[in-house]
Amino acid sequence: MKEILVLYYSRYGAVKAMAQLVARGIEQVPGMAARLRTVPPVSANCEATAPAIPESGAPYAGPRDLEECAGVALGSPTRFGNMAAPMKYFWDTTSELWLKGSLAGKPAAVFTSTASLHGGQETTLVSMMLPLLHHGMVIVGLPYTEPELLVTASGGTPYGASHTAGAASDRAVTDTEKKLCIALGRRVATVAWKLAA
Repeated sequence: MKEILVLYYSRYGAVKAMAQLVARGIEQVPGMAARLRTVPPVSANCEATAPAIPESGAPYAGPRDLEECAGVALGSPTRFGNMAAPMKYFWDTTSELWLKGSLAGKPAAVFTSTASLHGGQETTLVSMMLPLLHHGMVIVGLPYTEPELLVTASGGTPYGASHTAGAASDRAVTDTEKKLCIALGRRVATVAWKLAA
């Protein structure tokens, strides 16, 4: 059984819900499993500390999670057209893996949630790809063979799955967005399986 790391940061729960859907898609591929992990929040207060284990939800990710998995699905909310600081901070700590080439050749996919339809979904997805490309990962997007890409009135891009949460972050993931999250998980797991063979 090979695992895909579903690594996410979620502030209000939308990205967490998307991560669970991506994991469902991964587990639809025979011989593949999802490993859900999150990253801790960061604080401007230099004295702030968080417990080593989150109170609820997925455990925090570490370098071993990246090394042991056959691929990565990376999720973050949008912050001004970019990934959230906690996710960026996590990737800033992966230089040792970069020096060893630990992630080179592994497939990776990205997903995000924004407050508005034109709130930076595509720029966030592209910004999330940058550290993955520097690590030598193979980027996997959503092809237009996924029919939901042609009819979506909310989230969904060829760069990766996306969701429009609304200004109050109270919109649930739509059926179309759910299908695209599951498709993204299936796709990264299928590519990982083929690359491993």
